[in-house]
Amino acid sequence: MRRLPCLILSVCLCLSHAAAQRHSTALSEKEEEDVRDAAADPAARVAVYQGIIETRIKRIQAILGDKRAQGRRDDLRESMDEIAGLVDEFEDNLEEYDGAHRDLRKPLPKLIDATMRWESVLKQPPDDDSYNIVRRLALEAVADVKAQATEMLPAQVAYFKAHPPSKTANPGGVGLIPNE
Repeated sequence: MRRLPCLILSVCLCLSHAAAQRHSTALSEKEEEDVRDAAADPAARVAVYQGIIETRIKRIQAILGDKRAQGRRDDLRESMDEIAGLVDEFEDNLEEYDGAHRDLRKPLPKLIDATMRWESVLKQPPDDDSYNIVRRLALEAVADVKAQATEMLPAQVAYFKAHPPSKTANPGGVGLIPNE
C-alpha cells in the first residue's frame, strides 16, 4: 500500500522533469501564421524561421544593453530556451527539405551567415548558472544547423546542376504549376 503513493510521486516527478526538458518555441499567432503560409515554399519557410529566430536574437541584444533591467537573467534564459526550440524545429525542416531535394541554394548562404551571428550573440552574456545549460543547448542547436546548411549548400549545387529544375515546377519545388 505504501508503494502506490511512492509510485505516483515518482511518475509525477518524471513527467515534470520531462516537461521542463522540452524547449519552448513560444511562437506568436502571427509567427505561426507566417510559418503556415510559407509551408508550400521551402525557401520562404527558411526565411520565415530565420526572421523569427533573429527576433529572439535581437531581444537578447536588447536585454544585454539594459544592465539595470529587472528579471534580466530570467529574460535571457527564456529567450535562449525559445531559440533552442526554434532552431531544433528549424533543423527538422531543413532535414526534410534536404531529403526531398527542395531548392534552397539561395537562402542557405544567408542562413550560414546568420548562424555565425547567432552564435556570437549567444556567447555574449556572462556566465550564469541560471541560463548556462539553456545557452549550451541553444549553441549546440545553432551549430547543428550551421553544419547542416554548410553541408547542404555544395550538395544542392551539385544536385541541381545534375537535375535542373523543370520550367513548369513551382519555385518552391513543391508540385507543378498548372497550365493556364
